Amino acid sequence: MLKLRAASILDLKLLRLWDTKQHIIDCDPDSDWNWEIELKRQPVWREQLMIVLNGNAIGMIQIIDPYEEETHYWGEIAQSKRAIDIWIGEEEYLSQGYGTIAMGLAIARCFQQPEITGILVDPLKNNINAHRFYERLGFEFLEERIFEGLECYVYELKKPL
Repeated sequence: MLKLRAASILDLKLLRLWDTKQHIIDCDPDSDWNWEIELKRQPVWREQLMIVLNGNAIGMIQIIDPYEEETHYWGEIAQSKRAIDIWIGEEEYLSQGYGTIAMGLAIARCFQQPEITGILVDPLKNNINAHRFYERLGFEFLEERIFEGLECYVYELKKPL
């Protein structure tokens, strides 16, 4: 059984380990998540969730309100959006459908809020597997953008009517 639970400082060692794995680096090469600090913070604009399969953490999802997020990473944006980052940390759980299930849970969580009309993701331009993953989930390509010096594709999943 797969579920999402709030990340905590107790996940620090595991998240640091995942940050050293090549498949994670390939998706986010320049990122420093500052886990030691961020796992202790709980800003109203962010949820950090561990993906848990049968009691074992296998990945992470972050859901943010890009309008309220303090760095303004997404720039000018409507208040009716959410943005999601996801990664499966353990290689043996890649390409097994767990990311799809976890994204389904995260998407449902976002769209439970009546004011949310769309969810954004920003995979690297060269991450063809991520593009296919998001497209299978119904995300539509919006544009190519540079975020923090990295070429990304922006996709959006619109709330079903």
